[in-house]
Amino acid sequence: MARHLLPYEANTQTTVGDFRMTSDIDLHVGKRLRRRRRLLGLTQQTLAEEVGIRFQQIQKYECGANRVSAARLFELSEALSVPIQYFYEGLGSHDPLSSEPNPDVIAPDVLSRKETMDLVRAYYAMDDAPRKHLLDLAKSLEQAAKPKLRLVAQ
Repeated sequence: MARHLLPYEANTQTTVGDFRMTSDIDLHVGKRLRRRRRLLGLTQQTLAEEVGIRFQQIQKYECGANRVSAARLFELSEALSVPIQYFYEGLGSHDPLSSEPNPDVIAPDVLSRKETMDLVRAYYAMDDAPRKHLLDLAKSLEQAAKPKLRLVAQ
């Protein structure tokens, strides 16, 4: 498992000199936390107040500088209306030894983009009928963008 070095923070568990080692899992949980908070349009301050901590702690969780405890993860899942498993989704879904990415897995950076969040918010602000039409349009555009195979006579 890859490890990353971050400046030393209080309440760390593993340190090397003045640096703390954080795991990929901590980074993944933090990214999922940030993604869900942004999707709901919440600020770090708003989320922090809802779970009774300071916004700086949310920042540290989101960048993986501090590990999220089980109790805090439960509180965050309640505040963000997701099951605790949400924070772990996507771990181990891609085999790093395989050269081919899984086509069913969306790249993590796609869901972190502002334009994606704007699109999702606009989509869910619509009534059911226009939402269905927009989904059908998007699917048809996706099919049109796929390369078509041609049979060539020899």
